[in-house]
Amino acid sequence: MDQNNIDIRAFRADEADTYKAIRLMALETSPEAFGSTAESERARGNEYFEGKVKTGRVFGGFEDGRCIGMAGYYPLEGEKFAHKAVLWGVFVAPSYRGRNVASLLVRAVLKQACTEVEVINLSVMANNAAAIAVYGKLGFRAYGTEPKALKLGSVYVDEVLMSCDISETMPG
Repeated sequence: MDQNNIDIRAFRADEADTYKAIRLMALETSPEAFGSTAESERARGNEYFEGKVKTGRVFGGFEDGRCIGMAGYYPLEGEKFAHKAVLWGVFVAPSYRGRNVASLLVRAVLKQACTEVEVINLSVMANNAAAIAVYGKLGFRAYGTEPKALKLGSVYVDEVLMSCDISETMPG
């Protein structure tokens, strides 16, 4: 895969179906990595997915017009939290993993998020060393672990909590 052929951009308002498809792929192929489930997302109306892409804060990775990954963020609300955001939904289709797509997606999020906030936080499965390494290279630092953050049937998943001061890593 030539990285020059990868287009990283915010989903357009007319790409809600494309976003929904990659989101469902993420939930089906990596259910342990997300707080939501494919079943609950399938039950959502199209308005939900349209609303997500209309924010301009959900990015897709595209190769030859095919969506191969996604990442998004949302700013926190409230006077004392408005300087922070949460990175969420980072996913790369299995056949594209290990090819820098996740880094490209997260960089795009950071580039836009730094225009709105100073700090961006995330949580990642504690056993996902590859993702933790990608985030570390992009300026995220672990600040704790949430034990039993998610439960899938009778299996618990711990999450590493990470933070990036994007006001330092990507000065405005």
